[in-house]
Amino acid sequence: MSSHRFYIPPHVWKSGRLALDSGESHHAVEVLRLKAGDRVTVFNGEGAEATAEIAKAGRDQVELRQIQAGKTAPLSCAITLAQAVPKGKNMELIIEKATELGAAAIAPLLSERTVVQCDRDEALKKKHKWQRVAVEACKQCGQNWLPVVHIPQTPKDFFNASHRFDLMLIASLQDDAKRLKAVLAEFGAQLPKSVLILVGPEGDFTPAEISLAKSNGCRPITLGPIILRTETAAIYCLSVLSHELL
Repeated sequence: MSSHRFYIPPHVWKSGRLALDSGESHHAVEVLRLKAGDRVTVFNGEGAEATAEIAKAGRDQVELRQIQAGKTAPLSCAITLAQAVPKGKNMELIIEKATELGAAAIAPLLSERTVVQCDRDEALKKKHKWQRVAVEACKQCGQNWLPVVHIPQTPKDFFNASHRFDLMLIASLQDDAKRLKAVLAEFGAQLPKSVLILVGPEGDFTPAEISLAKSNGCRPITLGPIILRTETAAIYCLSVLSHELL
């Protein structure tokens, strides 16, 4: 099977007429130098994957002939990472690693201590850019389920959207924080099917934001005795949750 993987959005995924969009086609033809007769793997981000042969290699559209198709089952727990946006390119790193660790969704948070702030247009641009990072990560790691990247928003707006989860957590430095194992032990054999984990910025969430999260059902968990950078905390949380729940 070819190691070259390409993404076809679910709304244009038609098993009888698979084709790459202009961006993916350009990468296939101009960068990878693929041509008619070469085999590739395509996926739609919702579990579908297919091995296909290039029927027509155009710079703006590559047409494919499906050879074999399969379906990957979703992971047993849908984990959402609500991450305070760090400065620089660390958000891209977090999204890449969250995708590799099986996150179902990533909700970038504009907290009070977040250096990055943006208006609606900038937020939409960031959402599209970060969604593309998730697509590239899926292509690299063989993940057939694409995590949804939400538009950056304040913690208040995020909670006002009334997302539903079986378990809601917030990484915390406070004294009332419990170990994740202790929280999960309360579920017994019936583990949660959907989990939210909030990770704060450098300097943590403000007391008001922590209070808001708790009032919306988030339970504080400790990440151990060492204070972690925000990107390390995100990877730590997702790694532990993946180990325990997926």
